[in-house]
Amino acid sequence: MASSAALASARAVSRELAPASARHLAVPWTSLDTPSAIADWDALSQRASEPNPFFASWYLLPSLRAIDPQGEIRVFRFEQDGRLAGLVPLSAEQRYYRWPFPHLRNWVHANCFVGAPLVAKGSEHAFWRALFAHADEARGAALFLHLGHIPLSGALHDALIAVSTEQDRYHALVHREDRAMLGSSLGPDAYLEAALSAKKRKELRRQHLRLSELGALAVERRDDAAGIGEWTAAFLTLEASGWKGQAGSALASSPATTALFTDALAASATRGQLERLTLTLDGAPIAMLASFLAAPGAFSFKTAFDERYARYSPGVLLQRENLTMLARPEIAWTDSCAAADHPMIDHLWRERRAIGRYSIAIGGPARRAAFRALAALELARSPQGVGR
Repeated sequence: MASSAALASARAVSRELAPASARHLAVPWTSLDTPSAIADWDALSQRASEPNPFFASWYLLPSLRAIDPQGEIRVFRFEQDGRLAGLVPLSAEQRYYRWPFPHLRNWVHANCFVGAPLVAKGSEHAFWRALFAHADEARGAALFLHLGHIPLSGALHDALIAVSTEQDRYHALVHREDRAMLGSSLGPDAYLEAALSAKKRKELRRQHLRLSELGALAVERRDDAAGIGEWTAAFLTLEASGWKGQAGSALASSPATTALFTDALAASATRGQLERLTLTLDGAPIAMLASFLAAPGAFSFKTAFDERYARYSPGVLLQRENLTMLARPEIAWTDSCAAADHPMIDHLWRERRAIGRYSIAIGGPARRAAFRALAALELARSPQGVGR
């Protein structure tokens, strides 16, 4: 529960940042699949407080077309002074992970690695007030609002905490993890030297030399749309040739994920927001990486390597080449989009990005009291969660 001093301070900020005119509504996602709506959406992405390519039109629309063809997911739109200033997909869920607790949540899926809403800079506080008001009004049977894959720093996160405090709205950080991030003022060579021991760097040089003895070894880096169809097809084939294909979890294992990957890469490449990195042996790809560019950040989306050459660590050799991301003047950091404690990237990328899940009270006193009891039970089970 917030102190009276904190509430007074937050309410003062609230008055300062109150919008001159604002409105919000939740609409079927299909209503946004039009040229004019996409143009407004793209403009919002360019001025977003927290960059999130996974909620950009060129990624979210292919996701929805592939996963929700019936159009059940709704998109919450926040408008300020007649201009789109915030957007997040929402779903009404009947289960909260393994528990039968209905709730509202930001819609994310297995190939969406950031759940931060797209919000215009300067509109962060107003957006959260509008979203919370919507959740209160349209809650149905939902016991709370759940926000997954939220970066735990920055203006958008700070506004989330401030508005929750301002409204005396109980909120709980029910899970957090620290995933590998690349963010340094060092150049690629200096970073590699600082990150890896001399022994490990020597081993990488040895693996590169041995691999090059098998044929012509080359690295190709592209951030245009030339040959994107062929590159995408090669990636899908390469990934499916390994353990993911055997397990049925490769992108090519499902028509939905195949379509999502193909459409999103084509659209991001056309917009200049895709970097493709390829390690080839005699012209054939043996390691590939697709990264989304959303300045000031970048996001390592998908990587694959030919497991026949595993002894030479082609994936690690490709990540060594990927350190050139540090030399891009418009990119300050790169999110690995990898699970915490990843066995490969955690040893190479030294910085960490905190990502969490918040659950937030909605509705009237009885609903809020029930949610608070549920949150207390969850926090007791999760040492990574922190009650607020």
